[in-house]
Amino acid sequence: MKIHKLSLAVAAVTALVLAGCGTTSERTSDEPQAQSSKECKGADGKYVIGMSQANVAEPYRQRMDDDIKAAAAEVPQFEVKFADAAQDNAKQVADVDNYITQQIDLLIISPNEAKPLTAVVKKAFDKGIPVLVLDRKVEGDAYTGFIGGDNVQIGTEAGKYVAEKVLPNGGSVVELKGLAGATPQAERNQGFAAGIKANPKIKIIATASGDWLREKGQAQMDALLKANPKIDVVYAHNDPMAEGAYLAAKAVGREKEMKFIGIDALPIPSGGIKAVEQGRLTATFTYPTNGKEAIAAAKKILVDCGTVEKSQVLPTRLIDKANAAQIYALENPNG
Repeated sequence: MKIHKLSLAVAAVTALVLAGCGTTSERTSDEPQAQSSKECKGADGKYVIGMSQANVAEPYRQRMDDDIKAAAAEVPQFEVKFADAAQDNAKQVADVDNYITQQIDLLIISPNEAKPLTAVVKKAFDKGIPVLVLDRKVEGDAYTGFIGGDNVQIGTEAGKYVAEKVLPNGGSVVELKGLAGATPQAERNQGFAAGIKANPKIKIIATASGDWLREKGQAQMDALLKANPKIDVVYAHNDPMAEGAYLAAKAVGREKEMKFIGIDALPIPSGGIKAVEQGRLTATFTYPTNGKEAIAAAKKILVDCGTVEKSQVLPTRLIDKANAAQIYALENPNG
């Protein structure tokens, strides 16, 4: 009997030791961890971070990369590599596979689309690489942390603004959507529908996909203008598509007939805040790039040997004519 009890005690201690080590082989996507299973070298280590960007054709995504680069420059232990998938899911999968082969210390990814990128994100995570997902989500929970805005809330705020401030007596709306398959597209659509629901006199008369790009948004708006003689509001899922819609309307002399609403509010000369200040857009809503927050989370994991929250949601705010100049000056004091 004594021998049996001793065997049980040894087995229990062994299990505790293994659990404390957190070996890679023990980790599965069903047991997501908040940090790497690798031994943390802390402040004495040097770390390579791989940033996998969906595309840099959108000013928002270039700004995200710039913010990551600037924040990482403040952490002497960090080197960041950047890859641009150019809206190609297969290329982004290959980019992440390449980072895994290089044995990077942490992966930051903003997925082009959720479903096609889920498996390779899980692959990195299961190999013990901490993974921070920015802006657009993947399926499941096989990642370390998500950082982004609440796209349903942003869409809802946009819808309420249209229903209460822009079209209180009702009117016709056309919606320019982002890339199908990217989670913000569905969430901004869902939120907007909820936001205008209280005003039944508002009708969404047409939708089109601009894939987040100004040129495609402009081309889609050309067709929408020809098919719809009366449009009161254009709700675009980002500022570049809203600007593209404005240019299309201006080309046929109809830009004053309607209001243009966007999302992102980048504090740069070509961004949404300036477009509101200069009167091309009626309003936009901030969607933080998350770059600074991503590097802060990476530092917490790699340098401080800590953990991060599974989901970090950043706030939004309305930018309209009343506050655009003030907020731009505050966020971009160098102009």
